[in-house]
Amino acid sequence: MKIITSIAELRAWRKTLLVAGETLAFVPTMGNLHEGHLALVAAARQHARRVVVSIFVNPLQFGQGEDYLTYPRTFDEDCAKLEAAGVDVVFHPSVEELYPRTEQRYKVEPPAIQDELCGKFRPGHFRGVATVVTKLFNIVQSEYAMFGKKDYQQLKVIEGFVADLDFPVTIVPVDTGRADDGLALSSRNGYLTPEERAEAPRLYRNLKQIESSLKAGDSDFVKLTETARADLENHGWRVDYVEIRTAQTLDHARPGDKALVVLAAARLGKPRLIDNLEVSL
Repeated sequence: MKIITSIAELRAWRKTLLVAGETLAFVPTMGNLHEGHLALVAAARQHARRVVVSIFVNPLQFGQGEDYLTYPRTFDEDCAKLEAAGVDVVFHPSVEELYPRTEQRYKVEPPAIQDELCGKFRPGHFRGVATVVTKLFNIVQSEYAMFGKKDYQQLKVIEGFVADLDFPVTIVPVDTGRADDGLALSSRNGYLTPEERAEAPRLYRNLKQIESSLKAGDSDFVKLTETARADLENHGWRVDYVEIRTAQTLDHARPGDKALVVLAAARLGKPRLIDNLEVSL
């Protein structure tokens, strides 16, 4: 497994694959890898001959007061996991390599959905995500790119700009990795205390309860989401939102919609946990 830190070297390596006629799949990450990331790598290996994983903690997607400086950085451990998983290249650029100027002057601006759901509580986050992913796509030039469904809004933003801007890459969604008790795997789960970790699966249980109610014919979306919010708040959570949206566009769902997604974000202790569940009626 090669570790590449410069854009020029990564592009030179990519050219060798083109000459050899080998396909490439890409998994962008911020490191501190867990089984969910490794599931993305496994999916990448099913789609292409070669796999590149980026590890880059992107400052553009962190807001004021968020955990950019303290975000867990575990590069050596990450590389050991990736090598065991059969990754060909780890792309690990510095901030100066990816953003050589003091300010990124040109940014990718998503539509109004960037200011809803998580975007309402993290202003500018999806602009930062769209910008760094655009840069990485232009550098890596892979045929495939893998993204987890846990970050559902992020997935839809990326699918949107890839379609609208005609990027020659196929986005492959990968199901959310979960612990045995249902908690969605996340690098930020490490912030949970043992007591909070025992409480954390409540978020997923509430999503499952909404799913059961929807499939039983309940279309009172406001009541369903408010009941879930109250349950979380009664157990010490600080809830940002619980919402039911259309699965493809993230529009507000209406009775009669058949492809839905239930999304939630809430703080439990230090970390902000997000989760979602697709529901087909």
